Amino acid sequence: MVSMTHGQDMRAGQYVRQPTGCRAFIPRPTPAVSELRIEGELLQLLSRADQALGRLDASADVLPNPDLFVAMYVGKEAVLSSQIEGTRASLTDLLEHEALRVRKGWQSDVGEVVNYVRAMHYGLERLRTLPISNRLLREIHKELLKGVRGGEKSPGDFRTSQNWIGPSGSDLSTAAFVPPPPFEMQQAMGELEDYIHRDTTMPILIKAGLIHSQFETIHPFLDGNGRMGRLLITFFLCQQGVLKRPLLYLSLYFKENRDEYYNRLQSVREAGEWEHWLRFFLTAVLYVSGEAAETARQIIKMREQHRKMIQEKVIRSVKGLELLDLLYQEPFMTVSRAMGRLNVSYPTANSLIANFARLELLKEITGRKRNRVFVYGQYVVLLEKGITQGGRGNQP
Repeated sequence: MVSMTHGQDMRAGQYVRQPTGCRAFIPRPTPAVSELRIEGELLQLLSRADQALGRLDASADVLPNPDLFVAMYVGKEAVLSSQIEGTRASLTDLLEHEALRVRKGWQSDVGEVVNYVRAMHYGLERLRTLPISNRLLREIHKELLKGVRGGEKSPGDFRTSQNWIGPSGSDLSTAAFVPPPPFEMQQAMGELEDYIHRDTTMPILIKAGLIHSQFETIHPFLDGNGRMGRLLITFFLCQQGVLKRPLLYLSLYFKENRDEYYNRLQSVREAGEWEHWLRFFLTAVLYVSGEAAETARQIIKMREQHRKMIQEKVIRSVKGLELLDLLYQEPFMTVSRAMGRLNVSYPTANSLIANFARLELLKEITGRKRNRVFVYGQYVVLLEKGITQGGRGNQP
């Protein structure tokens, strides 16, 4: 027989002793706006985060080719979110793989990041015809874990067994947190699905923060819950029309403040501290929106400087400008790839890349005489701000 524990704040749910002896957390329904204290500092933070997110969304409209920049931001979010879980691939690894199919080092880790990008694009495309739902989440999860670490743990299906969160080697008796058992998990996910589509009086950013926290508490999959929960933030904001493009990479702030990120989520479960979690979440939105908008401004400024340089110093300046635009999509380049993408002869492509190298716009990174690979390093440096190699995490 199960029994409830006592002496805890039951605002977010309660721990219930299971027949196995572990204490699993059974969440209450996601709170309505009337159950929260959105006032004072939290209310001011919400206003500032809303404004910052609006400026970020508007900044994409002045980019020379928004889709190319969005692709890079999605890649950055994929790397950061995966690094929170311990993946060691970098943005450079991802860009090399996507542009050149180079698979050097951390092959499985690169695969996880590539899957995150694919899952993001898959989910955004499906949102055109299917709103956020448990069905959609399962479909996205299948894309996320296809052929990578965790791929043996029922990708695309909610779990039918008990999982737990804790350091490597922990079990149910020593876990830091035990999510609800399968039956209660199914009920909680049903409630969360309903919640996403109701309570229209809730401020969108507040609701996004609550949804993420509740999803992470429910932990409906055997693996990939952290990445899925962070994907869910983007999908919800895009579905609500707050973001026209997936430019918000909150994983930057979550990774830089990883301990606090996990502690704030746990404090909701332990003490019902929804408002403390929301302050952290809105601070993340405010910080990352400003950082992303500043990066966009720097990219625009750099692009204009480099366009002017090419027009003045490259003989075939029209094709040179085309190559520059191509580099914002594929910052790793070979002569053969440039030849095909620009529809020019090999000598012309070789000459263009040589000119770019002379102007220090491209740098050769292989040290070979044949099959050389060049990188548009100044662009990659801007994008990699805040990204470092990660160590293995302890969150499933």
